[in-house]
Amino acid sequence: MPLFNSPEPSFDAVVIGAGALGLCAATELRRRGRRVAVVDPGGVNASAVAAGMIAPAMECAIDDLSLEAAEVLRRARDLWPAFAEATGVRLYGDMAEWRGGDVAELAARMAALGFQHQYDAASARLTTHEDAKVDPPQALAALARGLTVIEAQAQGVSPDGQGWRVQTTAGAVRGDHVILATGADPALEGLPLEARAAVACIAPIRGQIGLVRERLVDHVLRGPGAYVAPMGEGSVIGATMEPGARSVMPDAARCEAMLAAAWTVLGQAPRPLTIDWRAGVRGTTPDGLPIAGQVAPGLHVVLGPRRNGWLLGPLIGAVVADATEGRPVAEPTLHPSRFF
Repeated sequence: MPLFNSPEPSFDAVVIGAGALGLCAATELRRRGRRVAVVDPGGVNASAVAAGMIAPAMECAIDDLSLEAAEVLRRARDLWPAFAEATGVRLYGDMAEWRGGDVAELAARMAALGFQHQYDAASARLTTHEDAKVDPPQALAALARGLTVIEAQAQGVSPDGQGWRVQTTAGAVRGDHVILATGADPALEGLPLEARAAVACIAPIRGQIGLVRERLVDHVLRGPGAYVAPMGEGSVIGATMEPGARSVMPDAARCEAMLAAAWTVLGQAPRPLTIDWRAGVRGTTPDGLPIAGQVAPGLHVVLGPRRNGWLLGPLIGAVVADATEGRPVAEPTLHPSRFF
């Protein structure tokens, strides 16, 4: 039975998808006085299967990113303190550390990109105070607070006068603007050619993590093959990066290998732990940076953040909110037109 009564509910903006990018966009629009609805089927999404890293320094060094890409991640990080205060998201973390592997190379990359760091060659330790984190369950709940969330599956979109009509399993809803935050999902029915081209740029990449009841560390600790980070009252062990994989069933062999790497990073002998292993599927673009911007009048995309969805959330939210207001593109590097 349809959830809505006639006439169809109408909003200034309808966001399809309640992951980090979708909720950050919806929250930013709401902060600017817009009436916003979020359409999402519910359940655990990829943003929940994450450690919540706000980590430009480590991510840029690990992935050997360009200076241009590093500046995008740095600008995203700089938006987080004010965004967290305004939304009730808990932002924390004083230090991130890397142990093992080619620490000297990582330190050189951080230096080249201008990130503050300390490198101790004798102990093979690299630390930085530029990174932070959030806890995804708390952050998702805080961002959703006060939003109109329609628990339904979006099925298709179509132009509707000055806006768009979104057909869902609970009925239809319309918005002056529609924002696609659909992760690595296939294109919705009715999308115009430009939007379909943007969605076609997105490839799936699976990540697996383990939620641990025990508090193993007091700061983010990384190394070859694994990281260990605080999470709520416990810890999280992560994370795999598996291009092309779409299964959300954890892979036992990969999880065991990740756990073994985590013990090495911790410098501890293995011992029994209670671990809840999870898998989530993210979206990524050919160049590893997300796409964010308008692809047709009133139709916007926020897709493909790879493993930096939480870091990029406030920046992408601001980019989309600006676009709905007709402002100049603040981050042209992220516009989907770079791929078509």
